[in-house]
Amino acid sequence: MSEPVLQQERRGGVLILTLDRPARRNALSPGLVSALLGALQAAAADDGVLAVVVAANGSHFCAGGDLGPGGLAGDGLVAQHRDRADFAALLLALHHAPQPVIAAVHGDALGGGAGLVAACHMVVLADDARISTPELKVGLFPWMIAPVLARKLPRNVLIEMIVAGRKLDAADARAFGLANRVVPADAVRAEALALADAAAAHSPAVLRLGMQALAVVDDQPLESALAHMHGQLTLNLLTEDAAEGIGAFLSRRPPSWTGR
Repeated sequence: MSEPVLQQERRGGVLILTLDRPARRNALSPGLVSALLGALQAAAADDGVLAVVVAANGSHFCAGGDLGPGGLAGDGLVAQHRDRADFAALLLALHHAPQPVIAAVHGDALGGGAGLVAACHMVVLADDARISTPELKVGLFPWMIAPVLARKLPRNVLIEMIVAGRKLDAADARAFGLANRVVPADAVRAEALALADAAAAHSPAVLRLGMQALAVVDDQPLESALAHMHGQLTLNLLTEDAAEGIGAFLSRRPPSWTGR
């Protein structure tokens, strides 16, 4: 029987995914990567999931790739290559998720764990959290997570983390734009859930449409990005929820979303 590596909980329109390998500091085994990827793919296909929170059990968020027995360095070259592809797919699934994904981070987020944090749309950090990329200490470069971190952090800060071992504390992470909020450790999950609940209060159809559009235009030139958003605005105005939202605003009443 395989170890339970990921807890899943639904709370209304919010899906809570909790890394559950505390004895290994939630290191990213192939099983954990596969479980996270599968959960996010299922959530993307479920119109009832309006927000996702990624949290962790134990004293740390995630120690990065599991280099121990049964980890990312085992089971032969072909299997290792496939497992690394799954991790790339996981980072893309977070980035392209059609609902907001909020990381609730306490303790250390190292290596691949830092990549998970950076790939989420919003981040709540405990005041004791630390973000670092220690791969060079074991003769590796942070190949897979560098492109994700580079989208959130200044280039000189990222290079200092990689080559000089700089650890970002919670205050630095927020100052550099990696985190939305810093709170006491015992309030991290509640704060992340509050952000998720705020997202889930909106039209499911419009929220999904908008999140998908943001992912599409993320790296586009301004002209093509505006052209894409122009088309999406017209599509948005054709939805029942747009008519309901505008009508509710004009009537000074709360909207009643249908998700259509």
